[in-house]
Amino acid sequence: MKYLTGRPQAAYDVVVLGSGAGALTAAATAARAGKSVVVLEKASLLGGTSAVSGGMLWIAANHHAREAGFEDSTDTALDYVRAVSRGRGREELLAAAVTHGDTMLSFVERELGVRFLYLDNFPDYRQDLPGSVDGGRTIEPQLANIVELLGDLGEHVRSDGRAPFTMQEYEDWGAFTRFPWDELGARAESGLVAKGRALVAMLLAAAVREGAHVAVEARGERLLRDDGPAHDAGRVTGVVLATGEEIAAREAVVIGTGGFEWDRSLADSMLASRLYTMCSPPTNEGDGLRMAQRIGAQTRGTREAWWAPMSITGDTRDGKPIGTLLRFERQGPGSIMVNRHGKRFANESQNYNDLARCLQSWDSPNNTTLNTPAYVVFDEAYLERYGILSHRAGEPTPQYLAEGATLAELAGTIGVPAGNLVATVERFNAFASKGEDPDFHRGETAYDRYWGDGGNTWPNPSLAPLERGPFYAMEVVNGAFGTNGGIATDGSARVLDVDGAPIPGLYAVGNATESAYAAGYPGAGATLGPLMTMGYLAGRTIAGQPAAYEAALAGAEAAR
Repeated sequence: MKYLTGRPQAAYDVVVLGSGAGALTAAATAARAGKSVVVLEKASLLGGTSAVSGGMLWIAANHHAREAGFEDSTDTALDYVRAVSRGRGREELLAAAVTHGDTMLSFVERELGVRFLYLDNFPDYRQDLPGSVDGGRTIEPQLANIVELLGDLGEHVRSDGRAPFTMQEYEDWGAFTRFPWDELGARAESGLVAKGRALVAMLLAAAVREGAHVAVEARGERLLRDDGPAHDAGRVTGVVLATGEEIAAREAVVIGTGGFEWDRSLADSMLASRLYTMCSPPTNEGDGLRMAQRIGAQTRGTREAWWAPMSITGDTRDGKPIGTLLRFERQGPGSIMVNRHGKRFANESQNYNDLARCLQSWDSPNNTTLNTPAYVVFDEAYLERYGILSHRAGEPTPQYLAEGATLAELAGTIGVPAGNLVATVERFNAFASKGEDPDFHRGETAYDRYWGDGGNTWPNPSLAPLERGPFYAMEVVNGAFGTNGGIATDGSARVLDVDGAPIPGLYAVGNATESAYAAGYPGAGATLGPLMTMGYLAGRTIAGQPAAYEAALAGAEAAR
């Protein structure tokens, strides 16, 4: 174990395992209340999955929206998340995440100094469901100067390797061919960071400013429990690290260790579908889940993950292969997705969580996958306009792309029926030229069009024909940002035992826990929004403070 701030102590009021946004929110909130806190990170780098994420937060009825004149309410948002979660979310968690979201946001801004940008036009993912809105619920962290915030400590915050651009800029610019790379290089030189890394940097700075100690290479292995008087028996009193070292927790242990996606045996035995790749840190191996299970914690929602269509392009994280999330590559006008039969099977522009579920379909009569292998298919005109990931027209074709002078030749290369692929593209082209997609309704919703190209010369920003060879294909597999089921908690983030009673002294937040939205994904930031809210509630509960935050009360009441 290596301390980055503070000095080793035998005991703290609060021991936090993990250093993602949920864990750091809990740590900083408790520390702000005067508790002595230590943050223990298993990896050598801080930030977990949060640091390599887009950093966005989905917060219904938030004060930024109210100040902009946007009408929303927590009741409307609850109707929406109930629909998105398909009736599988627990009402206590849904209510906690939605009703306290803006309270958390006000607290971390005013008390912890985290700064956000309001995205007024980012639509909810499911525009067809009751309670959805076409903007106002998503915010993201502002650019942050990690050197000014953290000094040398900033070198220990995990990076996604991307240039410092906000998600709003990414969406405005669309394709990477339009990015101002010189300007982004200058930002990086000055110490600016963005997205999840900026969020983690600001939360970490707040925790350290409030006196929290931070250590890396500190893997938790077991929880300690009190065997004392009956009224206190069973209370969690600390942790045992993989090194055998014990650290006592006078008041609480908070598990925020991430999901279990990198433990193949756990993932295969619990997830509803085979996970072929992920983009999270390889240290997400279910440590917190096992620690909680050893003392009788209840688990829920372990079939689910934050699903996303990904390609395997040779990217690595901590020396291990990871997947690359596909956004504009399959949403931009002039690309389509086809399955193993050379046919389209879904609206390519829909949100990544629902699209990935289409990759999980099974062909029972033939005992094989229905839609995988799947491929993004596009033509030379698309490549010239937008590029594909880091590849540009005129460069040697990378290994992750298949190429064919004609569609029939491309079909032979990727092993799909040539007649089907040619017929699929011809049908798509005929309708795309008119701005229509009667088969899968691509380009009909605000979300679809948001991710299109407003400068597209065809009638619909989401649609354009594939006409000029050579043609290209990139394989798409079922991936995930991380798992989102695990340790069951109540609405205050207290861990529940198998009978539904809180385990004294034990809290859990982040992807180590059951998601408040169950199988649903309401909109951009639906991962970090509720996770940070539960981290806030954990910190307040541990400190003996109410969930309400005085500075936010008036606004929160107005939103109901």
